[in-house]
Amino acid sequence: MADVKKVVLAYSGGLDTSVILKWLQDTYNCEVVTFTADLGQGEEVEPARAKAQAMGVKEIYIDDLREEFVRDFVYPMFRANTIYEGEYLLGTSIARPLIAKRLIEIANETGADAISHGATGKGNDQVRFELGAYALKPGVKVIAPWREWDLLSREKLMDYAEKHAIPIERHGKKKSPYSMDANLLHISYEGGVLEDTWTEHEEDMWKWTVSPEAAPDAPTYIELTYQAGDIVAIDGKAMTPAQVLAELNRIGGANGIGRLDIVENRYVGMKSRGCYETPGGTIMLRAHRAIESITLDREVAHLKDELMPKYASLIYNGFWWSPERLMLQQMIDASQANVNGVVRLKLYKGNVIVTGRKSDDSLFDANIATFEEDGGAYNQQDAAGFIKLNALRMRIAAGKGRKLI
Repeated sequence: MADVKKVVLAYSGGLDTSVILKWLQDTYNCEVVTFTADLGQGEEVEPARAKAQAMGVKEIYIDDLREEFVRDFVYPMFRANTIYEGEYLLGTSIARPLIAKRLIEIANETGADAISHGATGKGNDQVRFELGAYALKPGVKVIAPWREWDLLSREKLMDYAEKHAIPIERHGKKKSPYSMDANLLHISYEGGVLEDTWTEHEEDMWKWTVSPEAAPDAPTYIELTYQAGDIVAIDGKAMTPAQVLAELNRIGGANGIGRLDIVENRYVGMKSRGCYETPGGTIMLRAHRAIESITLDREVAHLKDELMPKYASLIYNGFWWSPERLMLQQMIDASQANVNGVVRLKLYKGNVIVTGRKSDDSLFDANIATFEEDGGAYNQQDAAGFIKLNALRMRIAAGKGRKLI
């Protein structure tokens, strides 16, 4: 362990990473650089600076990554209409490659030879952090304390903190029974009563959304403006990517939108139940599909839908920095050149309802689609040959006596 001289730690200032900081100093006898990311989790990140200083840390990074997170990670993912296993909008998954990227950047800036994280050996995050790190810096050493130490319970962590005078309070206040992760895209809940798949989640668990039953009785209408597949304005007001997502979270949460209770398949092999609040992302997915419905060619849209599950799995499993994800992203981004226009939505008691979509690049032609007289824009007699040609192989098979039933 003497070969590690400096390590960059993904540091929140909470119990786990505060213990990890001290454990790294003692176990590896190395200098520790702390990195705290503001991804819009809604909690103050600056207190982490004082905690790190109290433990002798000289190099402390506290970075506001909200705009980069939404612009370079969330938006590209939503261009693909990405959803994992039919439900999960990948709120935790998409944040990890950015954290891995910044860990490596700081390691390069400070001359560190290792990075460290607080992900456990049971979850997906260890895979996501480390795959990203190795892709960006192949020779980096990764230290995952949860795979090395014997501090495998909260009480052991608290005892270690007290023994080493780590500034963590042990008090009688009620602790949240859930393991939670938050950023601008979502907040997740795991553990506690959720480990019984038959037990209903508790109403007071939710932080960002009102229940659909308690949502306003009058609907909220909003209009989202798209350029090249990305939202650039809400109700005509131009906004940055992070501002867009924050505002959609506010509006969606107030209307009971974005709650989810699922059992997902982790990459490491186990099934895990999680609850998620993704109000802004739920609105974004519905709206993006609406604007694509009038601006994308049919076969392009269908091909995107066929490839999306693979793209979603790559993100979920930690392969954001892989060549195959980068290849898919180029195709997805190219498909968005004409995804421009405005979508009008009605938000009502947990529902996102599309009520209108318009675009100067629309492929919808009312003169052709009309049920009224079309003035010769479409010759209905052409359909006869089209149908016969498509039926030809089945007609041949039937003529040979092939049984279908």
